[in-house]
Amino acid sequence: MRSLKTSDGGAGQLDLFVGAGSDIAARDAQDLMAWPFFSLAKTKRVKPIDFRMGEVAILVEATAEHGMATIWDADVLIWVASQIVEARDTGKATSRLIAATPHEILTFTRRGTGKAGYERLKAALDRLQSTSIATSIRQAGARRRRRFSWINKWRDRLDDNGRALGIEMIVPDWLYEGVLDRALVLTIDPAYFALTGGLERWLYRIVRKHGGKQKGGWSFDISHLHLKSGALSPLKRFTFEVRAIVRRQSLPGYNLALEHQFGRERLLFVAAPVDPFASARRRIGLPPVEKGA
Repeated sequence: MRSLKTSDGGAGQLDLFVGAGSDIAARDAQDLMAWPFFSLAKTKRVKPIDFRMGEVAILVEATAEHGMATIWDADVLIWVASQIVEARDTGKATSRLIAATPHEILTFTRRGTGKAGYERLKAALDRLQSTSIATSIRQAGARRRRRFSWINKWRDRLDDNGRALGIEMIVPDWLYEGVLDRALVLTIDPAYFALTGGLERWLYRIVRKHGGKQKGGWSFDISHLHLKSGALSPLKRFTFEVRAIVRRQSLPGYNLALEHQFGRERLLFVAAPVDPFASARRRIGLPPVEKGA
């Protein structure tokens, strides 16, 4: 960790935490995996997500200028969680103020590292900063809510001669506290970053959160999944897309199936048997071996 410091808008001085690069395990925050915090659409969304279930309340609001942070933008938060957990596990100090080069973030999330990739990353950072969240999750009492943005602020870092050093960002207490809690973070398959559909990505995260490695797997009513997704698409369209994902069997590490019970359609998912060779190839970023090769 470098000794540079910055002010957090009157909240005191934060040490600058520099990430460990891109060659580390991918970790995700369970709260973000289980609940509807992001737009699943590639088009701009400004309509809020207003979700309530039991004691859980989530309100996500977007600006007209940038739109709501998307599930692809959430890759930046996965990078943040991965860096903090990696440092914590190796005994290094961490901070809500984190620095990196765009190349490190883009490489970690399996994105292109050219000019277009950098411009998309900056747009993602703007959406993450301008999206406002209010939630009762991890708050004492259902009536209390914590309000924050995914990124408090971010900026380009320059040296004394004006040369680019990378970027730095400050993440909110709510996210930082959750990532530091070992019980609230899960390792995810790096093949997740290759998933192109918003619903596909969301479905992997909720399957990974609830299915884990349990022998019997888990299941959800499709209508319940539709509610938890926060998606704008009607239930009929949502169901059609889930069925297509089941046909493709595209979620890494899980087998999916559909069943009908008492007039309701349910999605079943169970962890797939682990092929040690294929698992090793995924860990180092190699594609799977084609059948018959």
